[in-house]
Formats: sequence, structure tokens, C-alpha cells
Amino acid sequence: MRYLFEPRLVNDTFGDPVLYVDVRDERRAVLFDLGDITALAPRKLMRLSHVFVTHAHMDHFSGFDHLLRVVLGRKSSLTLFGGPCFIARVEHKLQAYTWNVVDRYATALVVDVYEIGLEGLVHHARFSSRSGFVREALPPSERDDDVLLEEATIRVRGRFVDHGIPCLAFALEEKAHLNVDKDRISALALGAGPWLSEMKRAVVSGAPDAQRIEVRWRDKNGEHTSMRTVGELRDVVLDITPGQRIGYVSDLRYTEPNVDILSQLMQGVDLLYIEGVFLEEDKSHAERKNHLTGRQAGEIARRLGAKAIVPVHFSPRYAGRRAELVAEIHAAWRG
Repeated sequence: MRYLFEPRLVNDTFGDPVLYVDVRDERRAVLFDLGDITALAPRKLMRLSHVFVTHAHMDHFSGFDHLLRVVLGRKSSLTLFGGPCFIARVEHKLQAYTWNVVDRYATALVVDVYEIGLEGLVHHARFSSRSGFVREALPPSERDDDVLLEEATIRVRGRFVDHGIPCLAFALEEKAHLNVDKDRISALALGAGPWLSEMKRAVVSGAPDAQRIEVRWRDKNGEHTSMRTVGELRDVVLDITPGQRIGYVSDLRYTEPNVDILSQLMQGVDLLYIEGVFLEEDKSHAERKNHLTGRQAGEIARRLGAKAIVPVHFSPRYAGRRAELVAEIHAAWRG
């Protein structure tokens, strides 16, 4: 089955935990955490629409400068999400530079920053290259439960877990997976084309049956156009199944409250990216560092009912022992 999301880790398991998710058919991508991103080609960074940062430790946020350098003057907008004090942290990074010429760039960059507060408010600030990235405070809003981003095709949810500091865990959800049946398209005397993406968006967003869609396609006989309604196309072209759900969990202590929070956020997740920093033999060190062991990560994945897992964020002390960590995580996950 071809899902909307194409996720991949930017670095290996001993590098900074960064998850790049290409959103197929939408010519964009989203990023979870912003540590070392130098392995991502500029064209990949230019696709980013949203970046979600778990917390502001260096290995999760130091890549902001690299991202800014790539997109400045080339991209018009970027949206960031983070936890307490996140707006101030972004502002400090932006104000560390001199911006006496960026207002002349043909393409202005606007950075929208959303700060998820512990009190239930979402604070919002905007920084534009036209003003030298001077902070523009916008009205805060109340959180809609744990939903951070709600769009026609995707949803991102986030909750705080305890890492000695508040740290966000994220769930990325495809609202519905829409399968195209080529035989049904042919039966309608139509052809595949860009109109299918428009049709998918209309169905997911709940468009009325009477809404008209211009069906355009090209085949060996040339270009063709046909006007159809959403109602005519919905059932005969698309099979609607539950969408893919991806969990991203990095930096937390192994506690029952943390496991409960993750259960509320991503129970039954299709794919779970989860840290497993230390081996169980170093459990006491993991507790001091507010991190998980491999066994604890696997147990959490099993309790969440995760269908598949990808471990991240191994400690460099285990260089050459990666297989041990992976085996420990998978053994606990399988029970």
C-alpha cells in the first residue's frame, strides 16, 4: 500500500535524532527535531513546510542556523513548533546576526513560530526578513486538546513527557488513505492525472457531492477534459481506508506517567520512532540522564501496540555494539 508519508531518519542511530517525512503528492515535507541536518540536500530542506522540535537541547535544535541559511532568500515561509520559551529561543538565534541587506531580497522569508505552553495556550510570533526578523507578537490561542496542526490531509498531535524538562512527543497522522483503482477510472472513460490529487483533497476535507472537478489527463490520443462532481467520483474511483500513523518519541524518562501520556497520544501507532539510548546493563546511568534503555523502549512500544518500530538516539559509548541495542529493543517489543 502506498501511503501519503515517506519517512526516513536523517542520521544513523548514533547521530542526532532527526526524522524527515516527505508528504507525497503535496510537494512538501515536515521535520521532527532540528539537530544535525547537513546530510539533507538543499532541495530537501526547501520542501519543508513545518518543523516540530521536541526540546531545545543542542542535538535537537542546533540545525536551525543551517536550515535558515539554505532557505533565506529562496523560500517564502516556514513554520516552527516547540515547547516553553521556544519563541524567545528562535528570536535569540535570529538576532545573533546582522540583517542590513535581507530586506532587499526578492523573496521575503516569513518564519511563524508556535510555542506550546504548559498552561494550555499556544503562543504565536512572526519574524519577517523584510523587517530584519524583528519579532511580531500575535494573539495566543487555546489548544484544541493535543492537536498542533490540522490540515485537509494530515494532523500532527503533541503531548509533553518528562525528560527532567518538558519535552514534546509527536504523532503524525494521515487522515485517511485514499486508494485509486485504475480499472474503475478506465470504466468511466477517464484517465489518471493531476485531478486525482484534487479529488483526494476534496474527499478528505468533506467537500459536498455537488462540487465540480475538472478532470484533465493526457494519453496517446492527446489531451482530454471532463467535468465531474465529487459525488460521481468518490465511490467509483476511491477506496477509503484508515490513514497511516507515525509516532516520534525522543528524550524521556521511563515512568508510568510518561507511558500513560504516550498511550493517549499514539496507541496502536503504525510506525514508532523511539529512543533507546542505553543498554539495560547501564539502567542507572539512563536514570541519571533521564533517558530510556533499549529494554524500556521496547516495553513502551509493546504497551503502545506499535506495529513497527525504528530505534533512534543510541549513545556513542556503544559504538560497535549497535546490534546489541537493536536486539534488546526488539526482544522487549515482542515480549
